[in-house]
Amino acid sequence: MRLPLVIRLGVVATVAASGYVHADLYVHGYRFISPIGTMFLVQAAVSFAVATLLLFAGPVILQLGAAGTALGALGGFLLSRTVGVWGFTERGFQPHPDALLSVLSEIATLGLVAALWIYPRRRRERPGVTRTSI
Repeated sequence: MRLPLVIRLGVVATVAASGYVHADLYVHGYRFISPIGTMFLVQAAVSFAVATLLLFAGPVILQLGAAGTALGALGGFLLSRTVGVWGFTERGFQPHPDALLSVLSEIATLGLVAALWIYPRRRRERPGVTRTSI
């Protein structure tokens, strides 16, 4: 089993899930909230593009893109529940369950991307392990 491939596919799934939630929220009402609706549409489009590209290859730039989409969505979520974004504020995990699903998928994305970066380093650092012994 190739663990990095499995982790990368996990990143694909979590980024796509976040994109789906944002696209669904856009279609079901957020498109009428300017400029928030546009931001949701862009988030969905970028998430789907990054997820699709990560299916075929996993270069660092795409991994950074995945982390960036997750951090951007989490940042927007945090701002919308504290100081607001262009006058738009929400409370808690509303709309339910979309907000929670989005936050969980973005946290999972960050964890999986971190695992992709840590795995090769940990593998090289283990004493007595060579490429031929794995």
